[in-house]
Amino acid sequence: MNVLLIKILKLTSSLLLAMLLLTQQTLAAPAQLTLNNQEYFESQGFDVLVFNNWYNGLFDDSKISGVEVIHHGERRATNGDVRLNATPEQWDAIPVFIERKVDRAAGVIEAFAHYPKFNFSYSVRVQTLKNGVHISVNIPKPLPQALVGKAGFNLEFLPASYFEQAYLMDGAPGLFPLYPSGPKEQNNLQSPQTMARGHKLVLAPGNSDYQISIESKDAPLELFDGRSKAQNGWFVVRSLLPAEKQGKVLQWTLNANVQKNWLRKPVIGHSQLGYHPAQKKVAVIELDKRDTRKQSASLVRVMDNGTNKVVLKSRPKQWGRYKRYNYQEFDFSGISEPGIYHLQYGKTKTAPFIIDKQVFKKAWHPSLDVFLPVQMDHVLVNEAYRVWHGASHLDDALQAPVNHTHFDLYAQGPTTDTPYKPGEHIPGLNIGGWYDAGDYDIRTQTQYQTVLALVDAWETFRPQRDVTLVDYTKKAVDLHVPDGKVDILQQIEHGTLALIAQHRALGHAIPGIIVPKITEYTHLGDGLTMTDNQVYNPTMKAEESNGLESGKFDDRWAFTSESSKLNYGSIAALAAASRALKGHNDELAQECWQTAQQAWQKEKTRDPVVFNHGNTTGGAIEIERFNAAVEMLISSNGKPEFLMVVQHSLIDIEKRFVFTANKLLKAFPYMDKSHQQKVRAMAQRYAETLRKNHQQNPYGVTITEGGWAGNGTILLTASGHYALHRAFPDLFHREDVFRGMNYLLGNHPYSDISFVSNLGAQSKKVAYGMNRADFSFISGGVVPGVLMVKPDFPENKENWPFFWGENEYVVNVGAYFIFLALAVQDLAEDA
Repeated sequence: MNVLLIKILKLTSSLLLAMLLLTQQTLAAPAQLTLNNQEYFESQGFDVLVFNNWYNGLFDDSKISGVEVIHHGERRATNGDVRLNATPEQWDAIPVFIERKVDRAAGVIEAFAHYPKFNFSYSVRVQTLKNGVHISVNIPKPLPQALVGKAGFNLEFLPASYFEQAYLMDGAPGLFPLYPSGPKEQNNLQSPQTMARGHKLVLAPGNSDYQISIESKDAPLELFDGRSKAQNGWFVVRSLLPAEKQGKVLQWTLNANVQKNWLRKPVIGHSQLGYHPAQKKVAVIELDKRDTRKQSASLVRVMDNGTNKVVLKSRPKQWGRYKRYNYQEFDFSGISEPGIYHLQYGKTKTAPFIIDKQVFKKAWHPSLDVFLPVQMDHVLVNEAYRVWHGASHLDDALQAPVNHTHFDLYAQGPTTDTPYKPGEHIPGLNIGGWYDAGDYDIRTQTQYQTVLALVDAWETFRPQRDVTLVDYTKKAVDLHVPDGKVDILQQIEHGTLALIAQHRALGHAIPGIIVPKITEYTHLGDGLTMTDNQVYNPTMKAEESNGLESGKFDDRWAFTSESSKLNYGSIAALAAASRALKGHNDELAQECWQTAQQAWQKEKTRDPVVFNHGNTTGGAIEIERFNAAVEMLISSNGKPEFLMVVQHSLIDIEKRFVFTANKLLKAFPYMDKSHQQKVRAMAQRYAETLRKNHQQNPYGVTITEGGWAGNGTILLTASGHYALHRAFPDLFHREDVFRGMNYLLGNHPYSDISFVSNLGAQSKKVAYGMNRADFSFISGGVVPGVLMVKPDFPENKENWPFFWGENEYVVNVGAYFIFLALAVQDLAEDA
């Protein structure tokens, strides 16, 4: 080979190697943070929140609090705070938040908190550095003796972010395990095993997407795997607070490597299922706020020979800023030819979706065929080769003790309000009902909301579908096996049986039925294995059994404190079910109507019984009474007594107008003209508000910002818009309904995934049901959706099911979706 050529090749290789090393260095540059106007530390690719969020008031620790780290567009760490356990569980002690101070000039955020039980106050102070932040814990006086060796500063890292990654602790290597092992933390009985201990921890070294480092010059760092204690545990980095010191007692330095000029990948929000040819079709493109590239969007049709044909290409329309991202709109409404399509923006390409007149025809099938049957309690649920769960809780239920507050938002007042003594078995409650959500309780409010939604769907659309066998004699359900009965009526029947059982046994609605102990509540797996299905007999020994009774205290409690709000909710569902069940189960239909009338008469002749606790004692009494009056009105063929209550309720329901629209418009034909005019005026005022609200975000829907994401609101609002469009087509357009459906199916912030499992090309495959420990899904389940992490970060994790506020299935939401899917199909057929 020519000598000159060899020298050139060597020089070229050297230059290429130098460029590669330089590129690696620039891709691994430590972040330089500044304190922004939203009061968190920010850089391009790395943000640090400092107590912008606080522990959830309902469920304590929901993994959104303290110091939090957002790295390359993903929230990877949270709960940076002083905690009393190395691997805290959901119900472990949390401090009381006092205040938060922001010094923008100094680049400092300091949060003050207190543990009242120990009279222990402290602050967490975070200050910017050239490369990262200093995190310090400051206490005005030495640590109480009771907290020595217990109180420490924790920062929890999302396990899913570090699966298949390594770490270095003081240079010693380790791998993050995919599955936990080793002993769990058991209060004072057992300390957890550390994965590593030292003074400098580097997570995912060499991987610029994930690399974060923490250094502590004083107290050593300890790394734990909280999943050994609970499946929803995180990787925890912790330093114990020193004894006999005050002032600044602990300091960490935290930084992250970020890719130079990092930009978040664009998200093309669209319906994963697809579109009817006649509906409006607008994709919402979500962009990093620093992304100034001018790129075109394309709609591409997939031809039958496998080639792609660009049918529309243009520059998207600028919408503007919402939260932390910029948004554009790509309108392809003019394309109506049936086929398979995908969208493309720059290098980002969506999964395939369809345009077709029949696109929504089967959208409700997964929820009715699979999700609702899987949630059915007191029966075995089988699907081909798989048993979802056995016939569970056939030992329901024991009377809950008085003056008792349960950890999951139930409470029993000073009396039982029943003929039963605390701990006594209440016969007849072991029938019907659905598992409420990702847990197994029978929450009455959820039960009657589900029944009402299903009755609305039946009476409005009459869906004639039979693919599920329900056999109460055998206490068995078999999926994909027709039995000659309409499935939606069988589901209405199942929920109604749980509601009527309460009136049979106790004479009124109750808050619900739930396990008494946290060790049972955290159960994951077959609901059959939660109890021995034998009624508890306190005179027997713990392992004694006669086949019907046992001495094992594993039975669920019935919380029975009476509430007029719950009674009205139950009245509404029973009255509605009495109509739907005629011809399906006439005996039950008649009993429902008689019970509803008796319960109404009881409430009519007394002042409301007020018992409030958590979210288990009913909604606002004005709304519950209104709903009951509407259903009684229809079932009585317009009895004036109920019409008077409905018409007098108009002033009470206007603030929740859209959520009561379905019920209101069912009563509309019975009203006199003056009240019909009032309803029309209410609708007009709401329509004006709706148009203004549509400008608040690029999706044209109401996005809530609480600790539970807002898909329930999206569903109820869109369903209300359907009723309003049918009643007042001059005020409400079918697109008011379609927008809600599009949002649920992928046209939303953060990602383009469908929030209905098994609906659309890419849907939720990792969700919070009883299946969550398996990182799996239940077909037709609907998750809460996009959670707004304050102040401006939308999130819905697909790699971590344990965020209940983002990913928990709830049975009534599945029923709401069935109604909306049928409504959308109904509108599509008219197009």
